[in-house]
Amino acid sequence: MQPFEWEKPLLELEERIKELKQFCTRAEMDFSEELANLERKAWDLRREIYANLTPYQRVLMARHPQRPTTLDYIRLVFDDFLELRGDRAFRDDGAIVGGIAVLDGQPVTVLGPQKGRDTKENIARNFGLPHPEGYRKALRLMKQAEKFGRPVVTFIDLVGAYPGVEAEERGQGLVIAECIEAMSFLRTPIIAVITGEGGSGGALALGVADRILMLENAWYSVISPEMCAAILWRDASRAEEAAEVLRLTPTDLLRFGIIDDVITEPLGGAHRDHSFTGLQVRAFLRRYLALVKKIPVEQLVEERLARFRRIG
Repeated sequence: MQPFEWEKPLLELEERIKELKQFCTRAEMDFSEELANLERKAWDLRREIYANLTPYQRVLMARHPQRPTTLDYIRLVFDDFLELRGDRAFRDDGAIVGGIAVLDGQPVTVLGPQKGRDTKENIARNFGLPHPEGYRKALRLMKQAEKFGRPVVTFIDLVGAYPGVEAEERGQGLVIAECIEAMSFLRTPIIAVITGEGGSGGALALGVADRILMLENAWYSVISPEMCAAILWRDASRAEEAAEVLRLTPTDLLRFGIIDDVITEPLGGAHRDHSFTGLQVRAFLRRYLALVKKIPVEQLVEERLARFRRIG
């Protein structure tokens, strides 16, 4: 992937530091003072760039192909995982993964969309765009979690549900509505983590939760900036303007009370350090799961319903 335009000065400086280190090794010369100055300059530039990203730049960061996926988070955050497949009606949908994981000895049900890393995997995963059977699988696993008293953790990173004709023929809109209804009344704690893109009903079908957490360079909205610009102004090139209007960044959503907390990413984005990002997500999940597990289930459901009524 080509570097983002705003990252080019930083990447050039990092390349100079790398070259100087290699030269020092070969020539056996001491440039430690020069290296320290360059690294300090790189740190300051990195902090300045990533502290002042525009909403649309954060959207682009959320789409970086090297950001951790749901399966990456499952590997990094949980101690064990058993994947469960199939919707018991049509087929298994690789665009949504789910199963039983263990966090500090506590079994939890984990769900989330899964994108691919290359063309072959993206085709197999339908580019992370779930079909109705993916949501039916999620619905089945959520009801199973309720039956056995397991908390539910959902990871959200999708621009929307698959919009194809065959998906509509198999009841895409209906099953999304069923997921939203089921999660609204599910008698077990639910934590949602928006890790990248959070677009439209495809994301909301996994997002009705007691606590909603969001990574620093993620977005969450009823529509993507490009689609918003195409509808409002018939010009998708005005996506940057649309991103400003939509108020889709974690800072805005925290202020509006739509999310509960923002998970800090490593400087430069989650794609730069998967391990650190995983540790951050694990720490936040442990804290918020401990909080919601203390709430009686009847009160939990009532507060969940009241929360989303306020948002609406």
